[in-house]
Amino acid sequence: GQPLGPRRLSLKPMPARAEAVAVLDAALARVKRQARGYLAPELCIQAVRAATELPFAEGLRRERELFRVLLTSGQARALQYAFFAERAVEKWTTPKGASWKSAAPRPIHKAAVLGLGTMGQGIVTCLVRANIPVVALEQDQEHLNKGRKAVMAILERDASKAKQGAHAPDLHNPTRLRFTLDFQALRDVDLVIEAVFENMALKKEIFHKLSAICKPGAFLCTNTSALSIDEIAAATSCPEQVIGTHFFSPAHVMRLLEIIYGRQTSPTTIATAVQLAKTLRKVGVVVGNCPGFVGNRMMFPYVQQAVFLLEEGSTPEAVDQVIEDFGLKIGPFRMSDLAGLDVGWRSRTEQGLTGASVPPGTPARQRGGQRYSPLPDILCEKGRFGQKNGRGWYQYERAGGRTPKPDPWLNNLLAEYRDTHHIKARFIDREEILERCLFPLINEGFQILAEGIASAPEHLD
Repeated sequence: GQPLGPRRLSLKPMPARAEAVAVLDAALARVKRQARGYLAPELCIQAVRAATELPFAEGLRRERELFRVLLTSGQARALQYAFFAERAVEKWTTPKGASWKSAAPRPIHKAAVLGLGTMGQGIVTCLVRANIPVVALEQDQEHLNKGRKAVMAILERDASKAKQGAHAPDLHNPTRLRFTLDFQALRDVDLVIEAVFENMALKKEIFHKLSAICKPGAFLCTNTSALSIDEIAAATSCPEQVIGTHFFSPAHVMRLLEIIYGRQTSPTTIATAVQLAKTLRKVGVVVGNCPGFVGNRMMFPYVQQAVFLLEEGSTPEAVDQVIEDFGLKIGPFRMSDLAGLDVGWRSRTEQGLTGASVPPGTPARQRGGQRYSPLPDILCEKGRFGQKNGRGWYQYERAGGRTPKPDPWLNNLLAEYRDTHHIKARFIDREEILERCLFPLINEGFQILAEGIASAPEHLD
């Protein structure tokens, strides 16, 4: 009994829906938690809320106002910069004149990963996801079994999340993924990524062995986070095929892949590593060789200041809160726990900053005339390595747990430490925490650019 003429839906009144308020409140709470500090997701929810509460024309007006706020915001400019920076880093150059224009990558039909600790497991996962056949090598059966179990758990989780009808890789096909103790299995691979722990003597021994076993032309990559690529390459008969491929932890999640060339690394090797990054859906950034390269070299003074703040009276949760409220995804102490405190500890031991090789009589809080904090070393000596064993700067519900909780044990340790070194604890405000963490990070970035280790600001960012 109604006329069948056109009905303009936008002129109909919006029915009042009590549940709309609850749904939008819940969505806002979730966005604030997951996209901390980001304007756009919050303003999107405000626009939807306006649509449920206002007449159509007014709702559109409100949406336009919100859009203008975003369009002129610093965040919009920063996100546009980040978008173009990610694309700019594909156009790499080296001081010797090699560049993306003239170097062609070689195809990788089969790869190997040596070492199945946390990093090795993540790297194997990346390669399998990218559909590259992988040989995963370990030194003994116990480590091999543990590594296999961890990799299969991640891949099976992937498979359970995959859309119905999507092609799932055959995880039990040895031509796609093979776990082995036999070095001879590396004879026919096109590329090897070494992911053993940070020890120069061990890495040199492995690379010497790889250059004898792998076929001529195979690329030899090291996942070192700080050790000299040139020194590692010198242990081989093919230094031009050696390159650093520094994945960030957890390797199957983090998108950054730092690609480090040595003095003799060939342009073809660099181009192949950059192409591999693309295949793995990572952002590959080509940088020069120096202690810590770019990522960890910038991270060092940032984390160092965070630890100095603890010495002077702050807490891990206070520092992390300030840094996360500022907009970084994760604070320095949560980040250290996630990456594993033992990684930096090994690096410092290797450099002679801690452990038996420190000369007797060296002041506890000085190295080479510079301020030094032994706090991270003390935690490692007490077997606190972060999330991997459930205790680090925070405590976790179990080994491998992800939820950090403040640890009263650490507060006691800090109190004893301050007493021992006659440090009077003081209140440190948010502004000081932010400036003391970020300014050293920025200054180190300028230093890296000045030295030509990175070829453009985008590479740092």
